[in-house]
Amino acid sequence: MPKVTFIAADGGVRTVDAPVGHSVMEAAIDNGVPGIDGDCGGNCACATCHVHVDAAWLAFTGSRSDMEESMLDFAEGLAPDSRLACQIDLSDALDGLIVRTPVSQH
Repeated sequence: MPKVTFIAADGGVRTVDAPVGHSVMEAAIDNGVPGIDGDCGGNCACATCHVHVDAAWLAFTGSRSDMEESMLDFAEGLAPDSRLACQIDLSDALDGLIVRTPVSQH
C-alpha cells in the first residue's frame, strides 16, 4: 500500500497507508487527517481537499483537468503546486507522496 505524508500548515506531520486506486482525499478522510474535508465526496465539485504537492512529486501526480482547474479557482492560496486531493489516484509509483494542506483549511 502506498504511503502518503500530509504536512499541516502548523508543521504537524501525518503519514498514512492507503490502497492503490484510492484518491489522496480518500486516504485523508479514511485516516482522519485534519484539513481535508472532501465535502463533495470526491466528485471534483468543491475545493475542500486542496493540497500543495511537494515539488519532488509534481511530475508523478499528473496534470490538472479543466474541471479541476475550475474548482481550484475557489481555493485560497492557489499556487502552481496546487491540486485537489480527490483528483490524485494512488498507485505504487506514488508511494511516499508528500502533500501540504493550506493554512486556510485548518
